Amino acid sequence: MTTGGQMNTSEEYFGQDPKIVKSLKVAKNVAVTKAPVLIVGEAGIGKKTLANYIHTSSTRTNKPFFMVDCSKDTLDVENQILGYRDDTGRFVKGVLENGNGGTIVLVNVDGLEDVFQKKLHKILGELEDYEIDVRLVATTTKNLSKLVGAGRFYRGLYTMISSNSITLTPLRERAGDIELIAKNIISELSEKEITVQEEAMKKIVGHYWTHNVKELKAILESTVSNIEGDVITEELLEIGEKKAVNIISDDDSEGIRLMSLKEAERLLIKKALVHTSENRTQAAKILGVSIRTLRNKINEYRNEGNSYFVNLR
Repeated sequence: MTTGGQMNTSEEYFGQDPKIVKSLKVAKNVAVTKAPVLIVGEAGIGKKTLANYIHTSSTRTNKPFFMVDCSKDTLDVENQILGYRDDTGRFVKGVLENGNGGTIVLVNVDGLEDVFQKKLHKILGELEDYEIDVRLVATTTKNLSKLVGAGRFYRGLYTMISSNSITLTPLRERAGDIELIAKNIISELSEKEITVQEEAMKKIVGHYWTHNVKELKAILESTVSNIEGDVITEELLEIGEKKAVNIISDDDSEGIRLMSLKEAERLLIKKALVHTSENRTQAAKILGVSIRTLRNKINEYRNEGNSYFVNLR
């Protein structure tokens, strides 16, 4: 569980692309209501920042702001939201009670287990009876409507949290915003004025930002930390060729050691699909293969009975 920290929630932070401006307008309009909001977008795009923007743009701005990562252990998530009794028997309030009057953000809401989805839906519907007033914001990288259709997300909870849905466009599809966002990030990272060489900026704008703003910020943080002068040159930027292998983390639950090449290939394809919310065209681009090749691989794994690919829609 995290409480609301200081985030850059200025509209300029998100960019000026018409699609983003439209999303911000919806966010600003809904902020002054009590209605729940569902924020959809790829990893690293700024969903939590937008949730913070909605909170600070509302009358709840001076009230509690909590985030709960729903992809964590189910019991831990339930305890954070509803509260629990500690080893001494004392009841520790959850964010629903502690956040009364404020905003609760359910990060990665698709990660909630089926049983708890139904339980949470029932509890949220009864909050008024307990005089609890919270604005609910949920974030996801998935298409929840499709998950509902596939029986993988509870329809009642989906209906409750999706009355206002905002989709954030990937950074790589907003090339005109990359330079502005990069300059804003650099300005935040350094107290001194830093300029970006023209060729360096071309390299930044031309990169395929798989992990969106989060990846861009990580690259710029590393660059600014190692800069000696006040100019970022092309050579200073540690932006390599896009590699699909980067989407596999060392702490992946399936592991990446001591496996066959075929197993590694399957894991890599699965990771690409999960990262792109099962968008096969985007996954194929990340993997550097044709959509036909990816489709054939998916059919191969499905025929072998792999559970993920069997359930893939």
